[in-house]
Amino acid sequence: MHFNLRRQELRPDDGGHVYWQPLLQQVEWVPETSALLLCDVWDKHWCRGATERLDAMVERMERVVQGARAQGVQIIHAPSDTMEFYADTAARQRLATAVPVELPADLERDDPPLPVDASDGGSDTGEAESFKAWHRQHPAIGIDQQRDGISDNGREVYSFFQAQGITRLLIMGVHTNMCVLGRSFAIKQMVKWGVEVALIRDLTDAMYNPAKPPYVDHSEGTRLIVEYIEKFWCPTVASEELLLNF
Repeated sequence: MHFNLRRQELRPDDGGHVYWQPLLQQVEWVPETSALLLCDVWDKHWCRGATERLDAMVERMERVVQGARAQGVQIIHAPSDTMEFYADTAARQRLATAVPVELPADLERDDPPLPVDASDGGSDTGEAESFKAWHRQHPAIGIDQQRDGISDNGREVYSFFQAQGITRLLIMGVHTNMCVLGRSFAIKQMVKWGVEVALIRDLTDAMYNPAKPPYVDHSEGTRLIVEYIEKFWCPTVASEELLLNF
């Protein structure tokens, strides 16, 4: 698979003032040593706005999943807190029975504060209280029981990767400033364990209320978080580029 990864680096301009420069790098990933993970692509969210935005993305997410699977990329479905729903499925057992490996020491990484304030929970549609509204992955995303895996446990996912020789990971899902960064199977931890990670930047969303700092609209808040990830954690890729490989 050939596509461009985007990251951000501090560079000096002609006057010696530093600024963040987006940089593109063309890469080649071998499908057999790559995985695609769907982070918390739930059937419903306690925030109506979050549910609506995910509903608008799932058709394209499914196209990426189908294309990646057809190329030989390992698909991992990670809808947290729903493992009981999948307990008896072959895809769940594939990861639940992975032989645990000794986890490597975490690599040291800078972890600056996020650029948006989601201390109120991040709802942009007025909900004040969070609750568990989900019970499975979004039904628009197909699961191949013969090939895919299901887990919400970082050690299970990493152990499975080690057994399969998987060293590179594409991630899409929600929410970028929360689960996509912070889950045990997601960006921060996988990067710390030495996995090469890339976020699919247009198939993600943030929990952010424009009434909170930095007082920008929701899409701008998500863009700021994506840029933060490109600066400090991992590069990103556009789904359009991935689909060209499929």
